[in-house]
Amino acid sequence: MGLFSFLKKAGENIFKSSEKKAEEAAEEAAARREQQIKALKGVVTTLNLPITDLDIEVQEDVVTVYGQTESQADKEKIILALGNVAGVATVDDRISVVVPAPEATFYEVKSGDSLSKIAKAHYGDALKYPVIFEANKPMLSDPDKIYPGQVLRIPVLEN
Repeated sequence: MGLFSFLKKAGENIFKSSEKKAEEAAEEAAARREQQIKALKGVVTTLNLPITDLDIEVQEDVVTVYGQTESQADKEKIILALGNVAGVATVDDRISVVVPAPEATFYEVKSGDSLSKIAKAHYGDALKYPVIFEANKPMLSDPDKIYPGQVLRIPVLEN
């Protein structure tokens, strides 16, 4: 047995060039990003959160959201709706508000929390839990359905 000669360009190409692999990976990442953007826009749309000129960018686990809302509450609900999606670590808020108002506090639910416990901690009155529930609609459908790690709006109480 000795040396055998073959045509270099013939046969199955199992050695893709590194350039081609990088190009394919970039195309797959772009397609994945587009799917994520579509899904995130779907979250905002499904919840009927009012925003004009909605635009979303995704870079790994960071979501950047652009647009305009009428109220601070709507802006915060959009940020929470996007941020409470698995895989999203940070929401970069670029939303403008037509009628500015005081910003709410964001609170991460801990194990053993309830809306009344959170209301007691923030407002000094457990019976103020409906304020928190209303502030987080439509993301919350029931005051008893909160989970650890979820982030909620704690609005400033009006006198």
